[in-house]
Amino acid sequence: MKKSFLALLLLGASAGAASAQVEIGLKLSPSVTYLRADSPSGSSFQNEKSKLSLGGGLVVDYFFGQNYAFSTGLWLTGKGGSVSYTDITSPTNATPVTRTQKIGLQYLEVPVSVKLFTNDIATDTKLYFQIGGSAGALIGGRLDGEKRSTDPANNQETEAVKRFILPDAAALVGAGVEYQLGQSTKVFGGLSYHRGLVNIDKYFDKTRGIKDVSIKNNEIALDLGIKF
Repeated sequence: MKKSFLALLLLGASAGAASAQVEIGLKLSPSVTYLRADSPSGSSFQNEKSKLSLGGGLVVDYFFGQNYAFSTGLWLTGKGGSVSYTDITSPTNATPVTRTQKIGLQYLEVPVSVKLFTNDIATDTKLYFQIGGSAGALIGGRLDGEKRSTDPANNQETEAVKRFILPDAAALVGAGVEYQLGQSTKVFGGLSYHRGLVNIDKYFDKTRGIKDVSIKNNEIALDLGIKF
């Protein structure tokens, strides 16, 4: 009885290993990024302009069914945009001024998502749909194109990256087309939307005392890649 049960377990494990398939590839993702800015009416934070960015990295699809895959990887991603706000430069000068700030950020991201594939819609061609999220860590930043920035309130210079919190997270949805070139080579192209979930600002609240400011990343990306 024990031998039969052990044999059954081994058979099941072998079948699972045989049906599981891992596909690894690379992708390049030019994107349009912008910031969702919000604040109390007095400081009037708002999004001004989007930013063209470029990202990409490793893609790993682990299939747990014929048309279903857990998708992850490691991506280098550019984000940011321009925001404007109403500022009072110092306690001795109460005249409000409108400032515009161009923000450029770079993240190392790990996606956690599921891909759903259709059956062939044409020879060796499938549609895919992707849903999930991503977690990222800030590794670089610029304000108005510079790595260091001078605070207009006190004229102190600091690293631009220190104005933002380290972690970021986003919801992810996407869709595209995958084409089989050979026995194990596939190319794909699609669009994805990444909606930031985390307020990335720590400067205006902690340094300037402007409460309830929220700045979140948004990205629309064109995903082009190859899997081996």
